[in-house]
Amino acid sequence: MSFRFSTRSRARMKGVHPALVAVLESAITRSPVDFMITEGLRTPARQAALVRAGASHTLKSPHLTGHAVDVAALVEGKVRWDWPLYPRIAETVKTAAKEQGVALIWGGDWPTLRDGPHFELDRRVFP
Repeated sequence: MSFRFSTRSRARMKGVHPALVAVLESAITRSPVDFMITEGLRTPARQAALVRAGASHTLKSPHLTGHAVDVAALVEGKVRWDWPLYPRIAETVKTAAKEQGVALIWGGDWPTLRDGPHFELDRRVFP
């Protein structure tokens, strides 16, 4: 099955680095799990609010520069947070990034505070 982004997901990618958008556009068409973009570019005020709420641990998020997105898995049109769905999405996103020569980091690969919905451009390549 081939999925595609909704108008809302496309709007949430406004201001996101074009290389990351291209990777996601490729990945959605061949992902075994449908997914949506929940957040891309953030304002400093939004980031500070997330830190205060404990939903983020840094004021220097790559979301502030459009170098990161968060996704949500969709199963039968409903958002699902079941961990096993996210490695399946990530495999497709990482494959698309590799094919396009884009250095990408998946939050699910972090040794602590794993973040399955999070994808970001590698700051060493995309400062």
